[in-house]
Amino acid sequence: MLISNLNFMNNNAVNELFPETLQILRDLISFRTISGENNLEFVNYCEKKLTSLGARSIKTYNKEKIQANLFSTIGDDNGKGIILSGHSDVVPAISSDWTSDPFIARDNNNKIFGRGTCDMKGFIACTLAVAPLFASKKLSTPIHFSYTFDEETGCLGAPLVLDDLKKRNIKASACIIGEPTNMKAITANKGYNEYITYFTGLSGHASNPEVGVSAIEYAIEYSNKLLELRNDLKKRSNGKIFSPEYTTLQIGKISGGIGANVIADQCSLEWEVRPINKEDSDFVNKSIEEFTKKILLPKIKKKNPKGNINKIVIGEVVGFDKEENSSATNLICNLTGDNSKNTMPFGTEAGLFQNAGISTVICGPGSIDQAHTVDEYITYDQLKSCLKMLISLREKMI
Repeated sequence: MLISNLNFMNNNAVNELFPETLQILRDLISFRTISGENNLEFVNYCEKKLTSLGARSIKTYNKEKIQANLFSTIGDDNGKGIILSGHSDVVPAISSDWTSDPFIARDNNNKIFGRGTCDMKGFIACTLAVAPLFASKKLSTPIHFSYTFDEETGCLGAPLVLDDLKKRNIKASACIIGEPTNMKAITANKGYNEYITYFTGLSGHASNPEVGVSAIEYAIEYSNKLLELRNDLKKRSNGKIFSPEYTTLQIGKISGGIGANVIADQCSLEWEVRPINKEDSDFVNKSIEEFTKKILLPKIKKKNPKGNINKIVIGEVVGFDKEENSSATNLICNLTGDNSKNTMPFGTEAGLFQNAGISTVICGPGSIDQAHTVDEYITYDQLKSCLKMLISLREKMI
């Protein structure tokens, strides 16, 4: 009977909070927080809502001071707080491809459409909507709200937050990363490494290829080596917790040259690796660097001493390792009533929080199938499920 009454009260609270959740989500969508761009309006909006409830807020900035992370706390710090974590940035959206403006929320058929609705402003909206409940009574342990920048482009913001927390000696017992998982517990994800390799050759007239050095042709040789490594990675699987079970490597973009009749002196190659472990990450880097140094670069410099190959690290994000007895996972399963546990092949900030010594789980509203898509949306039901989980969490903390 007690459980039934609790569910009834939680459902009532969900219905009361839902209109405010939708309004907050509409507001958040209106902030064009594309990765690499200014997110200060978004951060200030969230900070204002939380500080009005008595939250203590800390902001950490990028070097240019145009992007910020927000870390806000409700309750007295006792070293056992729970972090609700989401990223503020979204991937770009081409307005002409969408049914309506991607940065103006549109409701239709019990869904709300807009860039970032499921990845992951829907989760952030839910946390802000429930924040007044956390602030209404004394908590047994603090609740932390962590909103980061540039997760989509290498998780650039989260390390600043974690370094700052370490300096301030702020500790937490658990972290819930609200990536879109259909409110299922995710216990592991692959790492994410992103690179751009630049090739410098020697321009010349295409009628005499011997007088120049084609940067594009050397980029192709480099690409062929990466594809060779990709096949090697398929043989290095050490378990079947992911799908695909092995480390993946993908070449996403090649740019160079100005025309068919000109030998290209510049070319760039954008590629990524999603390692299942550090060993695979090291294997790829060591192998391609050895190939470059011993084989490819000498060939370029033989014809052009100023020729060069330069691999730039855009981001190397550690994976999220599965723990046999994770307190964060147990907490989520208890809150949702769903004991199923899954893994994800894409990168998140979870591994960073885990490496900081915080028990971590990924669980949030929406489907990854909708993330980064044209006409991205989240369903009302998923938002309500997230609200119910957060309300249940609050009940455990008072």
